[in-house]
Amino acid sequence: MAKVLFIEASPRKGRSYSTQAARAFLDAYQAAHPGDTVEVLDLWTADLPAFDGATLDAKYAVMGGKDFTADQAQAWAKVVAAAEHFKAADKIVISAPMWNFSVPYVLKHYIDVIAQPGQTFGWSPDQGYFGLVKGKPALVVTASMGAYGPGTGAEAIDFQKPYVEWMLKFFGFETIHSLQVVNTGMPDSAEASLAEAKVKATALAKAF
Repeated sequence: MAKVLFIEASPRKGRSYSTQAARAFLDAYQAAHPGDTVEVLDLWTADLPAFDGATLDAKYAVMGGKDFTADQAQAWAKVVAAAEHFKAADKIVISAPMWNFSVPYVLKHYIDVIAQPGQTFGWSPDQGYFGLVKGKPALVVTASMGAYGPGTGAEAIDFQKPYVEWMLKFFGFETIHSLQVVNTGMPDSAEASLAEAKVKATALAKAF
């Protein structure tokens, strides 16, 4: 039995195109894999630890092989708990709208928390950086008011999908799928794009 962690980054819930497409995928997934479980991590209600001075100092202590102070130890324990929760899932689904050509700040906050040495990545003089989260598939579901994919001429200002996918690769993910809903600012185009994404979601769910 596998555990899917659904990381939800839109505050609009059912009105969100990215959430709707992700939910279509998860519904199809649960129908195809009735023994698996899905946990929802709503980043708008999650108690994410602050990435503050003590946390940053703790990160540098880890990288430098130094001991923690009491404050650093307390801060780092919260980071480790968040990273362990992420790594405990067998499969990852992330849904996010585009905000200012990137992702909502809650998703950036979450990534900043779990992107830590010894947790999701490592480094050595011989290898450089290497991911520590191996053998898991991920799905990135995005929505945007415009279209920024290949051939649109707007590829250079898309800091949404490429960023999330690059961070997953940095963590060690090798199998990364994507679903996109585009032109959400135009109702007819948005509904057509959402319908297409749902069809792809249903097909992908069976083999995910």
